[in-house]
Amino acid sequence: MRKKTPDKLYYSITEVSELTGVKPHVLRYWETEFKALKPKKNRAGNRTYRSSDIKLVLLIKKLLYEEGFTIAGAKKKLVGSKSAADKVKVPAPRGKRARIIQGLKKDLLEMQKILDSIK
Repeated sequence: MRKKTPDKLYYSITEVSELTGVKPHVLRYWETEFKALKPKKNRAGNRTYRSSDIKLVLLIKKLLYEEGFTIAGAKKKLVGSKSAADKVKVPAPRGKRARIIQGLKKDLLEMQKILDSIK
């Protein structure tokens, strides 16, 4: 069962487990099997997941548990579509920081349109 994503940049393995419904020992195993899943470690050696890591976990979970892929099949599927993790939706963070990020994203997209029109 997925909970709302807290408004932060880094998540502990426990938080990721609660958000995705995947147990911590399974997340650690998936790190050994899927090269793309490599959360950074902090000074204490604890895993720190970013939202992109969470998207990848959700995609792997979908491939293995919902679509019935084997680990080898899921690896091939992930290699075949690099942007597949972008299609997985993670609950949007809420709060002031999220509104600031959304505003920045909107501004950047507008700037991109302007730059594209100059070309």
